[in-house]
Amino acid sequence: MEKKQTAVDLLVSILNKEGFAPVLTDEEIQHFKQTEKEQHEETWFRSRVEDMGDDFKVEQKSFEDYYNETYGQTKN
Repeated sequence: MEKKQTAVDLLVSILNKEGFAPVLTDEEIQHFKQTEKEQHEETWFRSRVEDMGDDFKVEQKSFEDYYNETYGQTKN
């Protein structure tokens, strides 16, 4: 499966193409990617709770597995 780009990855790619690469440090980019991942995780969790109702224990795939399969691993 081909990995998708996160919104942060897409923004950094556009900035690099336009010659704005020095605008963000690697630490800032990683911070924004982690923040975006946490937002995805919260949305994932909320949607799973709504889908599963009281029987949330039947989780089939963890958020980490989903995120890594979809976007790749983030550096912490």
